[in-house]
Amino acid sequence: MTKITKEQVLENLEDVNEAEGIAIKNRSTEDIIFQSTKTTWKEAVEEAVGNGANLSEADLRDANLFLADLREADLRGAKLRYANLSGADLSGADLFLADLREADLRGAKLRDANLSEADLREANLSGSNLREANLHYADLCDADLYEADLRGADLSEAELSGADLH
Repeated sequence: MTKITKEQVLENLEDVNEAEGIAIKNRSTEDIIFQSTKTTWKEAVEEAVGNGANLSEADLRDANLFLADLREADLRGAKLRYANLSGADLSGADLFLADLREADLRGAKLRDANLSEADLREANLSGSNLREANLHYADLCDADLYEADLRGADLSEAELSGADLH
């Protein structure tokens, strides 16, 4: 029988406490992409982006990323369905093939973002800045684009049926 000292128990407890927080996982494999000690999705994702983490294929469904700073984030193929991204700064972010169905992107900054082939069906993009954004082949069916700034945006081959552009 092996005896464990009090110091060993305390060291193990510290290791466990450090592992607490939010684990950002791959949407398909559920492997951990980034482990954060932060307690909110916004802080965890901002920390990951700030550390240059590759969040492509990340599962961020339902995440509250209200006013998050996600500039230049690599979110290719990320699952952001139902996420709250209102007021978030996604300028220059790569959202190629991202699932943003029914996401709240009201007032989001998406200038120069790559949304090529992104699924934005029923997303709320009202008042968002999409200047110079790449929306080539994006699916914007039934999306709310009321007062969105689309100047210079590439909407070639984008699906806009049912979208509110007024």
